[in-house]
Amino acid sequence: MAAVRIFGIDPGSRLTGFGAVECDRHGRLHYLTSGCIRLASARPLAERLRELHANLADLLVELAPQEVSVERVFMARNADSALKLGHARGVAMLAAAQRAVPVVEYSARQIKQAVVGHGGAEKSQVQHMVAALLGLPARPQADAADALAAALCHAHCRALAARLAG
Repeated sequence: MAAVRIFGIDPGSRLTGFGAVECDRHGRLHYLTSGCIRLASARPLAERLRELHANLADLLVELAPQEVSVERVFMARNADSALKLGHARGVAMLAAAQRAVPVVEYSARQIKQAVVGHGGAEKSQVQHMVAALLGLPARPQADAADALAAALCHAHCRALAARLAG
């Protein structure tokens, strides 16, 4: 099995986390990069979405992942917030689709289950486990940790699928 690079995205209309890992041919995970794209909340949503798209497109060109993992939308208490999150997810998925990179989606519960072992885990637990699993010297920022967790979840799911396939 060849190495595969997975780019995780935790979308948001003000702050979008990203993280990239590589799964080598032996199934070992290697941290590549992570961070957050901060968008000025004072700017109109359309401008923030354009900036988000440009930043994600640049990262996808730079990192050249084979697959992208995005957290699926959950229904928030505030419908306006859920709609803005949906717009940010759409922009993230479009950036990947424009580069012909397959996109997979996982719920927050699936991601937490895969990384922490409990679907109701707290953000601090996700940060801790992401740092532990990737051998990082410190916990990544919460949104970057969520993006890395999405990438790790996909890496675990694809490894399981490969084992089950034979």
